[in-house]
Amino acid sequence: MKDDRNATMAEALRLTRDGRLMEATALLQKGLGGAGLPMPAGPVPATLQAQLPLELPLGRPVGLAGNSPLVRPSLNRSGSSPDAAAAASAPGGEIRHLIHSETAGSRTYHFYIPTGYVGAPVPLVIMLHGGTQDATDFAAGTRMNDLAELHTFLVAYPEQSTAANNGRYWNWFRTGDQQRDEGEPAILAGITRRVISDYAVDETRVYIVGFSSGGAMATVMAAAYPDLYAAAGIHSGLAPGAAHDLPSAFAAMQNGGTAGFTIDMPLIVFHGDRDNIVAPINADRVIASRIRAASGFDGQRPPTTTDGGDQPGHSVSRKIYRDGHDKVVAEQWIVDGGSHAWFGGNPVGSYTDAQGPDASAEMLRFFLEHRSRVTAH
Repeated sequence: MKDDRNATMAEALRLTRDGRLMEATALLQKGLGGAGLPMPAGPVPATLQAQLPLELPLGRPVGLAGNSPLVRPSLNRSGSSPDAAAAASAPGGEIRHLIHSETAGSRTYHFYIPTGYVGAPVPLVIMLHGGTQDATDFAAGTRMNDLAELHTFLVAYPEQSTAANNGRYWNWFRTGDQQRDEGEPAILAGITRRVISDYAVDETRVYIVGFSSGGAMATVMAAAYPDLYAAAGIHSGLAPGAAHDLPSAFAAMQNGGTAGFTIDMPLIVFHGDRDNIVAPINADRVIASRIRAASGFDGQRPPTTTDGGDQPGHSVSRKIYRDGHDKVVAEQWIVDGGSHAWFGGNPVGSYTDAQGPDASAEMLRFFLEHRSRVTAH
């Protein structure tokens, strides 16, 4: 059985290298019991895993369409590039490496304290990395610590463990990890509450961000904890409850997954229109999960659409959705020619596109325009 599994993985790798992505995916689904995404549970031989594309079996084939190259630096054993740690700490603040444990489980997290933090309440941003990434890689690639230095807010980067998912994907597609106070949502909410308890945080300005599988988990958190977060930023993610197992996760990523839950908080969404890992239709599905919950939104009021203004880099289509009270409930940024990468990111991080728009800066701008309706968590 083990030899058959390894042979299947090796053949999928060969097909992927040849650009035969769908054949590789079908082989994995058939040979590994439908384990299309993420990488199957259980150990994969290190010699093979080191060769696998970052998002096998949904990774980019050779000759990815579009003009936004994904940057894959050489990775060390922790998942981050040799330059990522320096980039993450370059702003000058303090990075603490912490662990949070509770009944649902334990996760490590990196915590960035900017030099301007002196004990007065400041905003907090929770950052959820994508599959195969770690906290250092994500911090470097998004440049969120640089923004924390400029605007004085705290940043926490929870890390998925390889014990929970050997590809470091958040388990957004499992029903046991989609509910309030259960599984991974309970752990992530616990990390958020621990930071609020231990540091001076403005509890009306707590936000959550995610990329790829982290984006899918961020929508789960936004749906489950409207009392904990004031707004959410979703980059290349999926709607909450869009899948319930691995096969449905794969289907949602390729064809779009309908939300199983609504999101009752302001939402900003980024997605590349040539993303061949998480189909762009998922951005519409995420927005729909927000619109369904918006107060006074009758579905008849069209969004305001612009070209994104003076953003450098890619051209974009920006839609602004308002409710019946003329309040902004969501923004959607569709990036022309953009693939599965964090826009405006630092190339030392994986899955980044150095061309604009600057997703991190726009998310922060959006966040600081919104406060939660509650003053205590």
